[in-house]
Amino acid sequence: MTAIAVADFVRQLKASTSKHINVEKERRWPFHWQDGYGAFTVSRSKVDAVIDYIDRQMEHHNKQSLQDEYLKMLADNDIEYDRKYLWE
Repeated sequence: MTAIAVADFVRQLKASTSKHINVEKERRWPFHWQDGYGAFTVSRSKVDAVIDYIDRQMEHHNKQSLQDEYLKMLADNDIEYDRKYLWE
């Protein structure tokens, strides 16, 4: 398995997905990602649960916003943050 820094992975992911969206999809304005990102690790034993979560993500976010969920994950993991850097 090739090792890659999270920052490099996110940069490559954002570049390739924005290019794909802007080339393949008809849009009124260009798509772009916000500057920042958040990354959390997941143990191998939780991979199936994460896949299930992703499969149900649209349904889940009808009940709880991404912002509320993200703030809860930060709190649950005792991660300090400055609110001014969370959302653009």
